[in-house]
Amino acid sequence: MISIPTSSLASFSQREEMVDRTKSKILIREYNQDKDVKMVRKLERNSEIGAKKVVSIFTNIMADPLSRIRFFPLRVMLVAELLESRELVGVVRGVIKNVGTLSGSLLKMGYILGLRVSPSYRRKGVALRLIAAVEEWMVRNGAEYAFLATEKDNDASKNLFTVRCNYVNLSSLVVFVQPINSITKHISRDIKIEKVDIDLAISLYRRTLKSKDLYPLDMDVILKEKLSIGTWVSYYKREGRLNLRSKVDDEEDLISSETSNSWVIFSIWNTCEAYKLQVRRSQLVRFLLTTLNQARERVFPCLKMSVSNSVCRSFGFLFIYGIYGQGENLGELMESMWRFTSRVGEGMRDCKVFITELGFGDPLANHVPQTDSISCIDDLWYTKRLSTHVDENTDEILMRQVGNVFVDPRDF
Repeated sequence: MISIPTSSLASFSQREEMVDRTKSKILIREYNQDKDVKMVRKLERNSEIGAKKVVSIFTNIMADPLSRIRFFPLRVMLVAELLESRELVGVVRGVIKNVGTLSGSLLKMGYILGLRVSPSYRRKGVALRLIAAVEEWMVRNGAEYAFLATEKDNDASKNLFTVRCNYVNLSSLVVFVQPINSITKHISRDIKIEKVDIDLAISLYRRTLKSKDLYPLDMDVILKEKLSIGTWVSYYKREGRLNLRSKVDDEEDLISSETSNSWVIFSIWNTCEAYKLQVRRSQLVRFLLTTLNQARERVFPCLKMSVSNSVCRSFGFLFIYGIYGQGENLGELMESMWRFTSRVGEGMRDCKVFITELGFGDPLANHVPQTDSISCIDDLWYTKRLSTHVDENTDEILMRQVGNVFVDPRDF
């Protein structure tokens, strides 16, 4: 996700003048693992992201600035370097993925994430140059669109991308954050949760993802990543046996007439192994989530963390992805998924919360259990057409907002 601090902006003419003065002093280049790692870690640790709050959450990248993009074959990390001192004052990451649409189109989309600029070089054109550079990289590698995510209440970030960079709103989503220790782990005896063989899971998703407005074409790669710890199906025992076939040669008959009337499939991604969240009492703010604003009074007690602590220990989280359901009685099945994931997280070291994200048009968004301790964060996706070969009169991405999207765990 992209976060830019909300603060008063200089006048347009003043900004342009500062941009011109800074442009010749800064080099935008590709990240060098051997010489840049310490400076990038320092930059991300010290950069303020979002409004200045007393308590904040940011990502502990566990000594690897590339950790969030290593899962993509086409990836880049760019830095902004001062020519005189060789200090790094900005960084941005970009990846490219192949996606499918509800209409059957196949697209190549670039994803921008992890934009950071040193506080002393804000509003001097550094972010604009980083964005332009990563967009150029995407174009060179065949991307037709670029997209990014930011919080709904981050006006500065939205203005940067919509006013200065010509991005438009693609989708609205909600991030659900649930502390592990705040809900009961009991699952009804009427419900069975069964783990699905990975080959069958791939086939199931290949069929069900076609109902999404946007979805990745490499679901098999996602499911086979070591951070994906499994796929499960939840269903009612009383409605009959769920026929999870071991053979996957007939996609149209993966779930036969013996199938339970209502069922939910979901997968879990163990982000603890890649990077963790950390809470600090300082001017630092979020890299991955918001500063929790109104929700922090509910979340911090559940995490058993005191907001008065100057620095809290890093903690991991699980991400539920690929949630899809059929049938009329989905509420209890979603609740069983919620409790099952809490059980899984409870057995993992340093895991304090689990998270999922659903689009405003996802039918299952209305069935997420509304526990007393859950926190909801409004998220926005923005996009921009990069290719000149797309007819703007038939551009299905830019002509309407999409509501039922697949949230890739690699992006989160």
